[in-house]
Amino acid sequence: MELLGGTALAALSMGVAALVIGYSKTALGGLAVVSVAIFASVLPARQSTGAILAVLIVGDLVAVWHYRRDADWAIVRRLLPAVLPGLVLGSVFLGLVDDTVLRRSIGGILLALVLLQLWVKWRSGEEASTVHERRAASWAAGTAAGFATMTANAAGAVMTLYLSASGIDKRRFVGTNAWFFLIVNLVKVPFSVGLGLLHWRDAGRAGLLAPLVLLGGVLGYATVRRISQRGFDVAVLLASAVAAAALLLG
Repeated sequence: MELLGGTALAALSMGVAALVIGYSKTALGGLAVVSVAIFASVLPARQSTGAILAVLIVGDLVAVWHYRRDADWAIVRRLLPAVLPGLVLGSVFLGLVDDTVLRRSIGGILLALVLLQLWVKWRSGEEASTVHERRAASWAAGTAAGFATMTANAAGAVMTLYLSASGIDKRRFVGTNAWFFLIVNLVKVPFSVGLGLLHWRDAGRAGLLAPLVLLGGVLGYATVRRISQRGFDVAVLLASAVAAAALLLG
């Protein structure tokens, strides 16, 4: 019980967060930020960062298992080089800015991006674009994802908006997201250990919550199989809006 916050309410909250993480990793990526907000409400801000990272990696492994053949590796390769500078910038920024201000700033940016994406998508009426193939867009998205994931574990919504703009089909969308974040979150481990954010107890907590992450992953996989492509496109944007709200209000 101590690993799960020390009280029944804290343990229940973390259990809900673990379910949401599993679901988000295999369905609607932006929703993971809701779990970030839950962990931050149960644990001290800095401690929650390492705690949620360990659980997110469990979710990444679940998602990669379900979508192991569905990644668009061309997109992953375009994004990864820009992630490291974002991680470095995020590590430096963590020591300079108040946690609350940082989360709300990222939330405001995400909300603006959601509104912009909705305006562009519905005004143009186009189902797909080549924005993800542009070098500037890939570097901007990769750096923003690295920065957001290092500072607030909020890169899921950034990736959701980038992949949504590319117009790829839902399985390739989730599969690309899954592999990208497994790689990025593993790269984050030494940064988090070096900053004193990640400890062995976080791995133990992730192990206790793993069954709920797995259950959420199964539910998310079932959702993607049944939802239409149009419904999926709308849902991922709504999930990004929820993520922005969680950061703004957290």
